[in-house]
Amino acid sequence: MPNLFAMSFEGTLAPSFDLRCLSPGRRHPDGWGIGYYSGGEPSASIFKEPAPASGSIRSELVKAWDHLASSLFVIHIRTATWGQNSDANTQPFSRSYGGRDWLIGHSGSLRERLVVEGRFEPVGSTDTELVFCDLLSRIEDAGWRSIGECDLAKLRVELEDLNEHGTLSMVISDGTDLLVYSDAHDDGGLYLAQLLPPLGDKFGFGDEDLLIDLTRRGEVSRKGVAISSSPLERTGDKPVEWTRLSPGHLIVVRQGAVIAESAKADSDAHPGPRTLRPIQQGPRRAEPRSYEIVHRTMYRYEQPVERSSHLLKLAPVHDRLQRVQKQSLELQLDGAPFEGKQIDFDDVFGNRARRVIIEKPFSELIVEARSTVDLLDTDPLEFKPLHARRAIPLVWMPWQREMMAPYLLPEELPETQLQELAEYAMTFVERSDYDLIGTVLDINYSIYREYKYIQNSTTVATTAFDVYANRRGVCQDFTNLFICLARLLGVPARYTCGYVYTGPKAENTAQSEASHAWVELYLPELGWKGFDPTNGVLTQTEHVRVAHGRSYVDATPTSGTIYVGGGRETLDVSVRVVPLPR
Repeated sequence: MPNLFAMSFEGTLAPSFDLRCLSPGRRHPDGWGIGYYSGGEPSASIFKEPAPASGSIRSELVKAWDHLASSLFVIHIRTATWGQNSDANTQPFSRSYGGRDWLIGHSGSLRERLVVEGRFEPVGSTDTELVFCDLLSRIEDAGWRSIGECDLAKLRVELEDLNEHGTLSMVISDGTDLLVYSDAHDDGGLYLAQLLPPLGDKFGFGDEDLLIDLTRRGEVSRKGVAISSSPLERTGDKPVEWTRLSPGHLIVVRQGAVIAESAKADSDAHPGPRTLRPIQQGPRRAEPRSYEIVHRTMYRYEQPVERSSHLLKLAPVHDRLQRVQKQSLELQLDGAPFEGKQIDFDDVFGNRARRVIIEKPFSELIVEARSTVDLLDTDPLEFKPLHARRAIPLVWMPWQREMMAPYLLPEELPETQLQELAEYAMTFVERSDYDLIGTVLDINYSIYREYKYIQNSTTVATTAFDVYANRRGVCQDFTNLFICLARLLGVPARYTCGYVYTGPKAENTAQSEASHAWVELYLPELGWKGFDPTNGVLTQTEHVRVAHGRSYVDATPTSGTIYVGGGRETLDVSVRVVPLPR
């Protein structure tokens, strides 16, 4: 059985803890305890039981009680007694500092007793409390009031100093973050597992002594991180890979994701603290590029179409960042050039559109758009938000909100689904400490990393919640999900359609052979900025903008209505994006 186990999840989770080691005839541990933060409060709750008996009431309670819900859990099972076997000597321990309760779980023992100085004093006689009080005193002396404020490189030095007194594999939580430290001398050590949904109908961890069921009270659609002093076998069909943390490794987990880490000072691979999301530092300025684009759409019908109307949005945007040098649009009916009623105009979203009325029979329609476009060099986030913090929630003036109203209304879904998506969106906010830029970059990068791009896995009827629950889709689905999350956070978001150059030998070549979709967010004092969750990047000089709107319906390249005839339709679309020398 693991001596120490901890979990951090997006949002709230209500797992079931089955202490099989307390079954009749089994060797019972000296004690056990579970610490958690109910309702996301900074106050910690702890279930403890020294010298537990078979089928104890507390063990049955943590197995069946629905209210044992939190995004953070610290579990300790005591297998060796140090001092009197009592509540005072049973982990996890809690102390109040910085307006919050801190929890510690420790696997190991000291070779010598520590002399603790400062206002934090142990109540019991365990090594863990000595380490806890000493470490909190060091954190207080440094002026850090939360794990998020800690300088990880300096904190790791303090932990290495404590580590010289004995084994020091441990986890500490302040109600927001989970700090994990693996013994620098590789004595015991800790293991990490990253969990990505969907987890299925039944999923958990377990061995003959302990079973943690994560899905007993419903399917979990949130990602998480588990820490254990020994790997546990999974239950269910979802595979789990445990990774042993290197000696002296320090990581910080927030809302189910590893947000930062710091390795030993003598490590060549990672000499100091680093973030696990380099994209959040912002991309570098891109070089100008030029492209020739050919977008060809062919419709075939079993029966001749006698009368129809078509709306075409195939002209790239022309503005200060994107210049159109050439643009042409040709239609062919059964191999002959089209001659008939058509008009060019700007729609209500500012997109260049063409309305075509066809009043003669045809069985084949070909629409071919050719464009030559220059994309100018740009820093997509410029410099201001990297120095002037913008926090969520955003405050809009009444006239601004009126202008942005179409881009602030989320997809019409059942209230329960919108509520779950809103809670999901807030996990990114909390993970980024309410910073606007950090939040939207985290959403963009997380969709790219955690959602699978699978062609033909969805339809135009697939909702943002369907994508969130199943974690798969195509660019249109990832864009719809991002838009929904942003709008639920009060960030104006619009659907953008165009083309992306993925390179001559890109793995996702299919994306350069069809129109592409991404998100544009309106950021204060920056304007509309593009985010591509399919590729996990910000749009620069690989993305050619064509049309935008509230959703796909407003920006679709080709649409229309058949009034008479037609029958079964066959659609064939090809897009070619070729870079030109400048």
